[in-house]
This record gives sequence, C-alpha cells and structure tokens, in this order.
Amino acid sequence: MDPDNYRNNTKQKKMTTTDFTTTILVDQTPKEAFNAINNVRGWWSEEIEGSTDKFNDEFKYHFEDIHRCQIKLIEVVPDKKVVWLVMDNYFKFTKDKSEWTDTKISFEISKKDNKTQIRFTHMGLVPEYECFDVCSNAWTHYIQESLSGLIATGKGQPNGKGKPSTENEKKLNRRS
Repeated sequence: MDPDNYRNNTKQKKMTTTDFTTTILVDQTPKEAFNAINNVRGWWSEEIEGSTDKFNDEFKYHFEDIHRCQIKLIEVVPDKKVVWLVMDNYFKFTKDKSEWTDTKISFEISKKDNKTQIRFTHMGLVPEYECFDVCSNAWTHYIQESLSGLIATGKGQPNGKGKPSTENEKKLNRRS
C-alpha cells in the first residue's frame, strides 16, 4: 500500500465529534437555576412521568408519538451540576430510532460576574446524527427560551399533549 495514500485515507476517516452545547446567563442564583432545571415539567414537557430531582431518579419523556425516552439522573450536585443518562429512546422521524440511547445530558451551573451561567451539553448529540438539526433546534428553544423563562419569571414553555412548543414539533405533529 502507498504510505501517502494510507495517510490521506486515515485523515479523511477521522471524524470530529462535536457535542451540542448552548449556554445561558440569568440574574437569579445558582440555587434558583438548579431548582428550575430539576422542574423538567416546567420547561421541557408537561407529560413527564416520574421524579426528576434526585440522584438515581428515573423519568419518562414523550411528545405525542413522535419522541419518547427514559432518563436517569446519574449526577446531582446541588446548585452546581445535573447529569442525565438517556437509557432508552425512540424517534418516529429517524431511520435509527434510538439515536439518543446511551447519550448524556449535562447542566453545569456556575457564577459569572453577578450572573448565573448554565452550560447545557448533550454529549453524543453530534452533527452526524439524523436528528441533529431537529434536536439541536429543540434544545436551543428549550434552554434559551423555556428554561431561561422558568428561571427568570417562573414560567417556561414546555410542550404537552396537543401542545407543540417548537416549529419542528408542530411540523412533525402534523405529519403523524
């Protein structure tokens, strides 16, 4: 084998994985941010089943018949960090229905000047995934608008039965 050709092929096969991340700054305290993050029904979905605020809690999320998943809290550090493990996942709109399975979702809370910063990362949600555009747009909405609103005003924008919250949820809901 030609060594130069081998090097070129190896370089092309290496893919950089870029986990989806978005960050918000709020005026409220880390404790208020932490409490809002754990109030998943208040910012992501009114249809959450199970507990969402303590280590080892498990909950189920679903939006209509389009998306459902089971999540476990695998790290909970009061006022600093929450990490979820997606134990099971189903998407109606992708070839690989389980794209999120075994990915982790992290909320890191820190003080930044006189504000509280929340850094959201979905580890394993990468551009190579079929759901990346829909999912990254949804997470941007749920973190930048819904969670931020819940922290700042006590009112988020969660989805619910017959109540899509993002443009993609509205489109996918019409198709089902």
